[in-house]
Amino acid sequence: MATMSQHRYVMTLFSKPNDLWSHRTRLVLAEKSISIDVVDVDEANLPEDLLDLNPYNSVPTLVDRDLVLYDSRVIIEYLDERFPHPPLMPVDPVTRARFRLALYRIEKDWYSLGDELLAARDRRPSTRAARALEESILSSADIFAAKTFFLSDEFSLVDCTIAPILWRLPTFGISVPARAKPIRSYMDEVFSRPSFQASLTEVEQEIRQ
Repeated sequence: MATMSQHRYVMTLFSKPNDLWSHRTRLVLAEKSISIDVVDVDEANLPEDLLDLNPYNSVPTLVDRDLVLYDSRVIIEYLDERFPHPPLMPVDPVTRARFRLALYRIEKDWYSLGDELLAARDRRPSTRAARALEESILSSADIFAAKTFFLSDEFSLVDCTIAPILWRLPTFGISVPARAKPIRSYMDEVFSRPSFQASLTEVEQEIRQ
C-alpha cells in the first residue's frame, strides 16, 4: 500500500493483507491522506511488537505515539476525530447515530458472513453464508439508489466499511446482477476513488485483476 503523506504525523498500523477490518482502516487512512507505516501481519508468525502492545494479538492495531488502539471501530472513529478533514461522519447527533447503527448492522450482517467465507477459503466453501450475504446485499439496492453514497451524498465511514466487502464478492463466488444497477454504480464510484485504490494491498489488488 502506498504511504500517503499530506500529514506529517507518523503512526503504525498492524494490518492483515486480506482482512475486512484492516482494509476499512486502511481506507480511512488513505481517504484522509495520513502518513502511516503499515506492518503486514502473518497470523502464523505475529510480530513481537504486536504481542507486546495488544493483549488480544488482533488486527488491525493502531499505534499513535503512546496510544494503542485495537478495535477497528474505535480506530476509525478515532482517526475521523483526530484528523477531521475530510469529515467521514455527520455532525448532527441524530444522523450520526443512524450512521453508527448502519455500521453495527454491516458488521453483524455482512462482516460476520464475510469473515466466515474468508476463513473457509482453504476448506469447503459455505454456500449458506454466500447465499445469505448475497441476498442481504441485493435487498439493500434501494438504499444504494437513494444517494450518491450509502445513506449520504458524502463519502463516510459507512462507505469505508461497505467497500471492502463489495470488493471481495468475486472471492465469495457472488456476482451483482445487471438488475441491481444501483449497487453496480455504487461499486464503480467507490472503487475508482484514488483513496480506495491506495488502500489496496497486492493481495487485494489481485481479487479483481
